[in-house]
Amino acid sequence: MELKNVVPWGRSFDEYQEIFSLTNVDLNKSILGCGDGPASFNAELTKRGGNVVSVDPTYEFTAEELQSRIAQVCDEIIPQMIINKDKYVWESIPSVEALGKIRMKAMNEFIADFDAGKLSGRYFHESLPSLSFEGKQFELALCSHYLFLYSEHVNLEQHIASIKELCRVAKEVRIYPLLSLDGEISPHLNEVISSLDAVGLTNSLVDVGYQFQKGATQMLVVKSV
Repeated sequence: MELKNVVPWGRSFDEYQEIFSLTNVDLNKSILGCGDGPASFNAELTKRGGNVVSVDPTYEFTAEELQSRIAQVCDEIIPQMIINKDKYVWESIPSVEALGKIRMKAMNEFIADFDAGKLSGRYFHESLPSLSFEGKQFELALCSHYLFLYSEHVNLEQHIASIKELCRVAKEVRIYPLLSLDGEISPHLNEVISSLDAVGLTNSLVDVGYQFQKGATQMLVVKSV
């Protein structure tokens, strides 16, 4: 992976909590964040005494490299958000300016935590569909803004293999959003559900109290116990 091809864009603890409908009971579970990138969820939950591990292919880079790339990407993304602002719901995040501040705060918290987190085994340079963890090592796995969202780049077989792998390492898996980048339901969703049904993995579409991308109001929940 080349750093110039990386588009790091991280969300906050509060957004994760809303995106995945995380209760206090959930937050006390052992959690795997898959594709977390520069989100501050790990840093913030760790400060609260949580048990969380994050994996992402971008964790091969140093904090300094990621910080530099984040600054470049922010200057690219914010103008795009202004152009495409009608594709989003500006309620919990009131404006593009507020979005930039929220995202940068989250990513700065990630950067400040990254080196210590790597040393303590909270950040791993790994990526789906193959993870190094033991079977059912985690009670809960979260996959934010990767599967389904990037349906043009991640094919159906990779989706199925990735979700099966998440179910191997965690008792419960939550994936959000179910829309692809074009704002439509992912073309892979129905076939993924059929494949999960075929191997006996209980799954359901669950409403969440979060919406930023218009129409992104549900997560896929898969249970392997």
